[in-house]
Amino acid sequence: MSEIVVDLPEDLKKVMSKHKSVDWSGIAEEAIRKAAAEIELLNAIASESKLTEEDALKLGRKVKKGMWDRVYKKLV
Repeated sequence: MSEIVVDLPEDLKKVMSKHKSVDWSGIAEEAIRKAAAEIELLNAIASESKLTEEDALKLGRKVKKGMWDRVYKKLV
């Protein structure tokens, strides 16, 4: 098994030190596995996509405008 080093903020380290019975390595491994699986899924979906980056940007702008229009109508 590989080993990694993670820098943690001091406040988080203090909390973890108070709870030594918790399997922090297991929790970290589970979180990393979940994030890796999500990334792999997104990569698989993206690899099947025929959308270009330009198409995605245009779609994103359309969605933002639509959301803005909806919010603006509620304000006025």
